[in-house]
Amino acid sequence: ELLPGYHEFEWQPALRNVSPDCHVGIIDGLSGWAASVDDSPADTITRRFRYDVALASALKDLEEDILAGLRERGLEDGAAASHFSVMVKESCDGMGDVSEKHGGGPAVPEKAVRFSFTVMSVSVQTEGRVEAVTVFREAKPNSELSCKPLSLMFVDESDHETLTAILGPVVGERDAMKRSRLLLTLGGLQRSFRFHFRGSGYDEKMVREMEGLEASGSTYICTLCDSTRAEASSNMVLHSITRSHEENLERYEVWRTNPYAESADELRDRVKGVSAKPFLETQPTLDALHCDIGNATEFYKMFQDEIGEVFRKPNPSREERRSWRAALDKQLRKKLKLKPVMRMNGNYARRLMTQEAVEVVCELVPSEERRLALGELMGLYIQMKPVWRASCPAKDCPDQLCRYSFNSQRFAELLSTTFKYRYDGKITNYLHKTLAHVPEIIERDGSIGAWASEGNESGNKLFRRFRKMNARQSK
Repeated sequence: ELLPGYHEFEWQPALRNVSPDCHVGIIDGLSGWAASVDDSPADTITRRFRYDVALASALKDLEEDILAGLRERGLEDGAAASHFSVMVKESCDGMGDVSEKHGGGPAVPEKAVRFSFTVMSVSVQTEGRVEAVTVFREAKPNSELSCKPLSLMFVDESDHETLTAILGPVVGERDAMKRSRLLLTLGGLQRSFRFHFRGSGYDEKMVREMEGLEASGSTYICTLCDSTRAEASSNMVLHSITRSHEENLERYEVWRTNPYAESADELRDRVKGVSAKPFLETQPTLDALHCDIGNATEFYKMFQDEIGEVFRKPNPSREERRSWRAALDKQLRKKLKLKPVMRMNGNYARRLMTQEAVEVVCELVPSEERRLALGELMGLYIQMKPVWRASCPAKDCPDQLCRYSFNSQRFAELLSTTFKYRYDGKITNYLHKTLAHVPEIIERDGSIGAWASEGNESGNKLFRRFRKMNARQSK
């Protein structure tokens, strides 16, 4: 009973290419992968649950919550509440360096990828009502407790062939489940569930890999719209979401067949940087955690530039840059007890992006005018941030949500005037998304924060823990 998968359930119609057996525990991640003659066998260890079994098990785990939700809405009698709709968030993330630490041999660069899902909400369609009634909503969508691991693999996330080979069967099961209904007993009655999958817990690198886009240094800066880096820096705010999985598939076909016999550059411009076959459907959204980290990295660099007054004298030497960075680190350590980090992480980003940090940095900035501009920039950012971090912005920060477009326009105006030396013809991917796409995503999905990848990232910590393998922490 305690293992996942020991619940009776069935699918109607039966899932294509998936066995109807319910009693399946942990399976080899490569099972269900039909190797062709040319394929070299995937050299990796991988374990997973069968997707449909894991979902049935997750629903059984939520049985009490769902029944309580039905009672609250006065829908206990089974006839009214038999057809449920389940919203599932999918996350997938690569983890660097998961090699054993205490072994005697050389440190091997082992990498892992974890794919997991979270049941975000369960709603029921009742007769006489147009709107579905939500009977369960995950209160902590970013906790590792609500994030169920589906597949663990020792693969480098950049090894596209092996990654797609291992996730292939998962994608197959997911597609089969979209066209079918799960019949499962809840509260002593058989009920049917339809699943809706939203792959939103991916960082930009993974989205680009799954959707066949060029890597993140590409001139096509955005995974949501067709803007180039130059366009995004001259028009920072006015863009709308155009990319989708279907469109990426169509564009890949155009790229593959080149129907208009164009040159490589013309063709690339026509398909807007789609140059591989999209493999897994993702939800075009913004990853809140990496958005924070990306923007903090950008502010960290801007602080250095302001300390060195780069707006006055462009092209400083490396020595000068190094000295500004040292001054910044020293100041942050002394005043905020903020130790320098090798790579920007979530905690550092949260501490750096505060009004207090700006005040400390401004002590090193010579001109009063620049100090005011930096202060205003950070003030706007702090106003904007809760909107993409909150699980439910309309409830948690309605004022900031209302002012978001206004704030982002002012922010963009500052970047293109006062800080033009940094943003002339270039802008970072996440800064573009922060300024251009947040209101539209929230209008469509209701939230950005709830759909972020944090639950999966927290789960990475557990994975390391179970491997008895502590990441090399900076002293």
